[in-house]
Amino acid sequence: MTSGPRDYDAVVIGGGHNGLVCAGYLARAGLRVAVLERRPIVGGAAVTEEIAPGFRASIFSYLMSLLHPRIISDFALPRHGLTVLPCSDMVSPVDDGDGYIAFSDDIARTQESFARFSAHDAAIYPAFDAYLKEATAIVRRLLWETPLDPSRRDWRTFRDGASLLWKYRKIGGKLYRIVDMLAMSAYDFLHEWFEDDRVMAVLAYYASIGTLAGPKSPGSAYVIMHHIMGEHEGAGGWGFIKGGMGAITASLASAITELGVDIFTDTTVAEIRTSGGRVGDVVTSDGRVFRAKAVASNAHARHLYLDLVGESALPGEVVRQIKGYRTMGAAFKMNIACERPPQYRILDRVRREGALGAFSYPTYMHIAPDIDYLERAFDAAKYGWYSPQPFITPVVPTIVDDTLAPPGKHVVNLFGGHAPYTLKGGDWAVEKPNFENAVLDTIERFAPGFRNDIIASQLLIPPDIERIAGLPQGHIFHGELSPDQLFFQRPTAGYADYRTPIKQLYICGASVHPGGGVSGIPGHNAAREILKDLGKRIG
Repeated sequence: MTSGPRDYDAVVIGGGHNGLVCAGYLARAGLRVAVLERRPIVGGAAVTEEIAPGFRASIFSYLMSLLHPRIISDFALPRHGLTVLPCSDMVSPVDDGDGYIAFSDDIARTQESFARFSAHDAAIYPAFDAYLKEATAIVRRLLWETPLDPSRRDWRTFRDGASLLWKYRKIGGKLYRIVDMLAMSAYDFLHEWFEDDRVMAVLAYYASIGTLAGPKSPGSAYVIMHHIMGEHEGAGGWGFIKGGMGAITASLASAITELGVDIFTDTTVAEIRTSGGRVGDVVTSDGRVFRAKAVASNAHARHLYLDLVGESALPGEVVRQIKGYRTMGAAFKMNIACERPPQYRILDRVRREGALGAFSYPTYMHIAPDIDYLERAFDAAKYGWYSPQPFITPVVPTIVDDTLAPPGKHVVNLFGGHAPYTLKGGDWAVEKPNFENAVLDTIERFAPGFRNDIIASQLLIPPDIERIAGLPQGHIFHGELSPDQLFFQRPTAGYADYRTPIKQLYICGASVHPGGGVSGIPGHNAAREILKDLGKRIG
């Protein structure tokens, strides 16, 4: 016999990092909060799990960049076990020999590397770096804003809009930089500065990560900025987490449990009931009922609207928009247990020239020698097939973290693209082994013999990411980071302020502004709006 409803002030659906952050801020404000997670563990896409006996890997997300220092501080995450470890400067081979480019936070070192290929590009890089940092500083501030609905004609919207404009009044002419990046392709944007395709590929690479786009796709310039907004050590703000990315969500879970949050795992939400346009009971697949003043969903907006709430309870325009929200994933992840990390052709030269500073091995690599390589990888996906020569980010956390593998052994994470969710004229059940061979063939081109060092491997393509992590079509950002799916149009126009058409029902995940990445900012912003509606302030 099912027991009566469990009453809370707030219920958060989904125990990914944004859900945990949202729950934590609500609890800090004095609310009694429950988190409902369908998997046996919390974490969403930030989890560490065993891939072979004695080997643990960051299964989905693999490096920390965007988790904001404010959130780390507010929840005292280091006290709960969070330790950030720096990774090496990024290194990218430019051919089949020992040529390479090293990309560093140190401008002079990056210039020295660029100068091997173009004196012009080396000379202009400091100006470009300053230009990009100014644009990034603007966007970093916008991350914390609640998007307005420009179609509304009421006093509150006018007041909030005027306040936002006043806050950013000093930006002036710099705003055009953001507009340019939203409209331009990565190639066109970079070509205004640089002349060498190998140099441009170092930055254009970021435009392809996790998106179904190439460096020559309009709007792809913005994605570069999205990936380098981190404020931690390493080129572009990247760093490892001791114990893998799951240590982020484990530390968050520990912190919010200390604040009184109840976390329920193995708890799949089957339905969100509504009545009179307001949120009602949250019902699980095993019949448990949770009731709260506010419900926040960290699940994807499409799943929330179409599966948990249902079309009949929603305005037709919202249903139309959410069905058109683009989520076609094309990223893959391969987690490898191995005897030793890849022995790149460039390794001896990189060590000899001291390009890695204190590191003896490049823990963070990009494999995409030039712009055309990146564009060809996208061409395959554009026409419905996986890339025969994918771009790949190999990272080796075990160089700095000895908790993930047995002594002397290593874990290698390969992330890249493109591998579209559906294949035109093919079936992933047949093609997955062939694509795995294409990935390893690409690694072998730059690190001969790596196959022989593999002990075990796990290949995740978009259908796997969808099945395990609950991301529709396996899109790692919960949807394309394109101009029509950003800020006041994410996930739908009219409901981008973390609220939904159902009163007291909110979205706190990457489906809303500012989008994907392990930042915690959507969770923070959603909690702020929930508390505002409840007459409280975020602490």
